[in-house]
Parts: sequence; structure tokens; C-alpha cells
Amino acid sequence: MELPKNAFKRALREGKSQIGLWSSLSSSYTVEVISGAGYDWILLDMEHSPNDLESLLAQLQAAAPYPTTPIVRVPWNDMVTIKRVLDAGAQSLLVPYVQNAAEAKAAVANTRYPPAGVRGVAGTTRATRFGRIKDYAKRAHEEICLLVQVETKSALDQLEAVCAVEGVDGVFIGPADLHASMGYPGETANPAILPLIEDAMRRIRKAGKAPGYLSPVEADAKRMLAAGAQFVAVGADVGLLARGAENLLARFKP
Repeated sequence: MELPKNAFKRALREGKSQIGLWSSLSSSYTVEVISGAGYDWILLDMEHSPNDLESLLAQLQAAAPYPTTPIVRVPWNDMVTIKRVLDAGAQSLLVPYVQNAAEAKAAVANTRYPPAGVRGVAGTTRATRFGRIKDYAKRAHEEICLLVQVETKSALDQLEAVCAVEGVDGVFIGPADLHASMGYPGETANPAILPLIEDAMRRIRKAGKAPGYLSPVEADAKRMLAAGAQFVAVGADVGLLARGAENLLARFKP
């Protein structure tokens, strides 16, 4: 059995834009619904949602029949969590709150088997198709896509150093946390901060890595795409449900 190809990683390397949708509802049924909608990728969130490893596994299985790529945002840059998520079959990860090159290198090491890293070796996992993929331990890194999240002013100052780390495929700018770190908590599109994010997209692209962003505001998402962003989430399942429910009710009960 062959190692599954990571279409998302390949698209980033080819410079193609990838449009995604955030998933925070922690439901395999919801993931199955949105996986057939045609997005290039879906973010399965373990940082700001009640997902655990077992619910994540069900969501990966729900997404598997569809061409969309599931990306898992792990709760932290943690060797144990990353090992278990990779063993569950995830090939693309988003690691939050990476502050500098040293933390980016640690994230890479967490996704690599020794001697290149510190990922623990287990032979009969979903990732190996239960031992059926030949030479998985030697080749797994070829299809693992590692995205790191830069979300503070101090991390933004280290952007080029983070981008220079071998094994990092893309850098995602977390708009909410970046705003908070610069004195604008609760905001995601302050006119004082958006130009800095726009510039970050260009800096990441210039450094040879793929820039990423999230915004449910169409104009902001398109602005970052125009600035060079390659993977952009344009909404979230929980937001679509909440706002859709409110908008429907408003038409009958103003």
C-alpha cells in the first residue's frame, strides 16, 4: 500500500491558493457535511473547541472519502499530542503560538521520526494503514505538511527566522491573538493592524513559505489573497450556523 499523497502540501509548493473552512463544532457529522462542499481544506480545531483525540479521529474518518484536506490545529506545540494526532492519520498540522525559530524547530522535530526528530514510533496505526504502508517511518515526512501560527507582536518580529526553519511549510497569521497582543482584544480587522498582517503575507511569501489567514469578512480575505496569502479560511462552521439561524429568524420575527 502506498503512502497517501498530500494534495494540500503539493498545492502550496506549486504556489496555488487554497480556500478553506474552519470547523469548531467538534462533530463528525458536521465535518462530513462540509467536506462535500468543495473547499480545498478544512481546519479541525483542537485548540479552541471541545475536540479530544477520539472525536478528532471520527472527524478524520468522516472527511476521508472527500477530496478536501483536513488540517488539524493541535492545542499546543506538544510532542505527545502531535505524535498521537499523526498516528490517528492526520498529515497536515497547524501548531499555535510559535514565537521564534527555536519553537518552530521543536514543532518540526515533533513531526519527524529519529534521528531527524522526536516522534515516537508505532507500527500498527491508522497513519500506517495498520502496518500496510511500506517504509512509512522512512517516508512519512514527505507528505506531512507543517503550518505554524504566528500570533503576537514579538513573534511577528521573528517572522523571517521562523520562515527559515527547514520543515516549516507555511506560516499562519492568527488575527485575533495578534490584535490582542497589540492592544486590541476582541478585534480582528483594526485598520492599524491589518496593514501589518498584509505586509506579513508578503514577508512570508518572500521567504519562500506559504502564508495563511482566517477571516469571515469577504473583503479582508480577498485583501490577504491579493497580498500573497495561499491558504485562507473564509468562514467557520459555528459562525455559519449561528449567523444563519439568526438571519432566518429575523425574517419571521424582526
